Amino acid sequence: MTATLIDGKEIAARIRGEIAERVAHMKAQYGVQPGLAAVIVGDNPASHAYVKMKRKACAEVGIESFGHDLPEQTSQEELQKIVDDLNARPDVHGILVQLPLPPHLDEGPILSAVALEKDVDGFHPVNIGRLAQRGREPLFVSATPAGVMRLLEECNVEFSGANAVVLGRSNIVGMPVALLLVRRDATVTICHSRTRDLPSVIRQADILVAAVGRARMVKADWIKPGAVVIDVGTNKIDDPAAKSGSRLVGDVDFEQVKEVAGAITPVPGGVGPMTITMLLQNTLRAAQLALDSGKRW
Repeated sequence: MTATLIDGKEIAARIRGEIAERVAHMKAQYGVQPGLAAVIVGDNPASHAYVKMKRKACAEVGIESFGHDLPEQTSQEELQKIVDDLNARPDVHGILVQLPLPPHLDEGPILSAVALEKDVDGFHPVNIGRLAQRGREPLFVSATPAGVMRLLEECNVEFSGANAVVLGRSNIVGMPVALLLVRRDATVTICHSRTRDLPSVIRQADILVAAVGRARMVKADWIKPGAVVIDVGTNKIDDPAAKSGSRLVGDVDFEQVKEVAGAITPVPGGVGPMTITMLLQNTLRAAQLALDSGKRW
């Protein structure tokens, strides 16, 4: 039986429609337009492409976008000053500092400097800390983990008591996803390069989130029949048949695994569209929080 395809494009489009309606209402009712500032340092092509997509998505839903493209040699002090200035601006509700930063910059102090109420990327240590604590709620959850959870919710997954396996332990995806799953009362195993007998561990999963960055690593005989598989990986492989000579695949061997899993995300078209969508949702939330508090930066 072939798995149900979890269409991230369709789900993201629906959510973006809802965001656009709420943004239009906020502008009409209160005269407030949510604003997102993106700060990028250096000439990393992937980072620039991603920020360009974010700015386009902002325009589509009516969120104002502020760009700060800084040269590679930008100093720690100069970057800190820009973040401080954005913290003080009333028209900027969300701030994201595009990672990775050039090697000479220390990302920790920069991410900590972003105002908690504007941390729409969810990387502030206080937001991460709250995510890890019972009885505490982060103001924002980083976009990709939030998108993963929304996709699972769209599948009507039963979290409570489920065995969930997260393949990968990065600060950006693996660890936050694991914490979010724990919050939903799943029993969570985090796998990584030193996990013994990885296939047998993954085979116990009712829910698998693959975020390890290795093309087609997860095979069909690793999957429990009927499991829900969320593939976060985006890996470029050679493909002579493609116009560009390459194409993107996930961490999961999609063609094999779809014949065993109960539901699965494709790559591309699964988690990817959700990431920017959840960033837009976080920016709208930041604007609403500022509106509710009457805060004037």
